[in-house]
Parts: sequence; structure tokens; C-alpha cells
Amino acid sequence: MANETRIWTDVDFRRDGKQVSCLRLPFSSDRSAYGTIPIPIICIRNGDGPTALLIAGNHGDEYEGQVALGKLARQLDERDLRGRIILLPALNYPAVDAGRRVSPLDEGNLNRMFPGDANGSPTRMIAHYVSTVLLPLADIVIDLHSGGTSLLYLPCCLIRVGKTEAETARLVELMHVFGASIGSISDGSGGGGATTLSATAQMLGIPALTTELGGGASMSRQGEALARNGILRVLKHMAILPDAIVEPAAKTRSMRVDGRQAFTYAPVGGIFEPAVALGDEIQTGDLAGIIHSVAEPATAPRSVHFGQSGVVACQRALALTEPGDCLFKLVVDTPLSTILGSD
Repeated sequence: MANETRIWTDVDFRRDGKQVSCLRLPFSSDRSAYGTIPIPIICIRNGDGPTALLIAGNHGDEYEGQVALGKLARQLDERDLRGRIILLPALNYPAVDAGRRVSPLDEGNLNRMFPGDANGSPTRMIAHYVSTVLLPLADIVIDLHSGGTSLLYLPCCLIRVGKTEAETARLVELMHVFGASIGSISDGSGGGGATTLSATAQMLGIPALTTELGGGASMSRQGEALARNGILRVLKHMAILPDAIVEPAAKTRSMRVDGRQAFTYAPVGGIFEPAVALGDEIQTGDLAGIIHSVAEPATAPRSVHFGQSGVVACQRALALTEPGDCLFKLVVDTPLSTILGSD
């Protein structure tokens, strides 16, 4: 079949127990004509029950989720489960191995290539396998992200507004169970739009939680702990790990990105000196920072100002900038009554 995946695995998703193996991604190269790229996968099952699909390494330079899922893979025992957990700590393995956001095989940004293509580039093949094989097995998917090399993020949990009020209410409930201090609610128009894993999950009617856990290609202990504890809270809530001992969730502040003015971009290239920090409350017109010219150091730096008010949720991690680089993203409080359509 033209749309049948070319990726294969020896994991039997219907079998009880803990299976530690890999997905085999075909990749023919000069050094390996019939080669495959192994993508680590762990499947843990104990009888009938819901399935949680847990993913990290969608972008290769985001580390908190990768470490959290590795710890969970070692910690979880099938005897404690009621259902199934599928873990992929390094989904875009070529990018993970290279420590890059995108794959060195095809420059593919996995979270901009869903639902993928069975006969496309390696990254599109991975997206297609997730979309057609793994997501249909899942009752929930949690996709763990961080800011990567270029961004710093306040730890947060993100959801998309559902297709119905009931779907949105369910996602809001799960977001609060996850327990990040900030819950960001998107209408789906920003970022990767319809090309993300969460967008494809929504199309299939599967609840999806996404995170941002840190950034700067560093490893945040706070972000990793949030990922691991948030997942355990969700698994307990869904009765997949009914007897799990979990830490109480933090109170989640419901927020959203309020249009394109929430993003501040570099108008010129140079060295960016920020004037604010993550978590700061901003007013429209406040100074975001200044950009120092490298080629003309005697020239006065260029000031950059915020186009709206809000809280700094995301900041550029790299000092050297080019025109069009995102310097900041702001979020604003959003009443749940607005999101859920109630009085």
C-alpha cells in the first residue's frame, strides 16, 4: 500500500510485560546501503486499559523530556499498570544524536512535518509512523518540549482549544492535573499550526499535552522533575498507574498568546542585550532590550520595545541575532470561562 509505513519494529504492542527495543527507520547511505536507524522505544503493558503515548526528542536539543522518560522507563514496572505505556525518549533520533533541533539527514523539523509521508524523507517517515501507527493506539499523548538551543522558557504545559467545549474541558482538566505553574491555551494558529504532533492528535480525537521545560540546550532539574511528576499525576488520574504516589500539583495559571504582537522580533542583526527576564510583567512600549552593532561598534545600539503587555514566557537564549529572530514571547491571563464558553 502506498500509505503503509516503511518503519518496522519487533515490539508487539498487544503483549503484556516490558519490551525494550527500537523502531527501524530505513536509511540507505554510502556507508550502509541497506541500513536502518534505530529509534529507542519501550512498551509496558498489563492487561486492558488506557494507553499513554509519551514522547521526547521531537526536537533533538531539548533534554529535560529525554531524561525524564529515560528515568520513567527504568522505574515503571508492568505489575503496577492497568493498561499500556509507550515511551519514545528520542523520537527524532538523528536530531537527538546530533544535539540539533532538526535532523542532520534531511534538515527536517519533525514538529513541522506531521502527519508525515510514508515514502518521504526520514523525518517525514517518522511523523507518518507516529500519525498512523502510534497515535491510533493512544488515549492520551504527552509530547515533552523545551526551548532548545535558541530559546529559554518558563516551564509550562500547553494545550490546543478542542473541537468541542467538552473536548476543551477535558484538556483543561488534564493540563491542571499535569501541574505546571503556567498553562498555555492555544487556538492552534501559532507555531507550527496544523503541522505539529498535537495538531494531528487533535484531528484524530486524542487528547494531547505539550510542554516547554527549560531551554538554552541545557538540562534543567526543575523542568525534568516537572515532566516526570506531571506525567505520573496524569497516569494516576487516568487509572493507568492507579496506586502511584505523586507529588501535589502546583496551581496552574491559565494563559494564552494574544496574537502576533505577543512576539518581539529583532529588527537588525547584532548582539542582543535583554532589558527584562523570564517571568517579568511587561507593559506595552516597555524596553525589551538593545541590539549592539558588531560591524559598527561606535554606532548607538538599536532599541527594541514590546508591542503589548503580558508576562515574559520565552526569551532568546543566544546573544548574537539576525533580523527576524524571535527575542521574546508574551502570554496573558485568560479566564477559563472564555475558553469554555460559560458565563
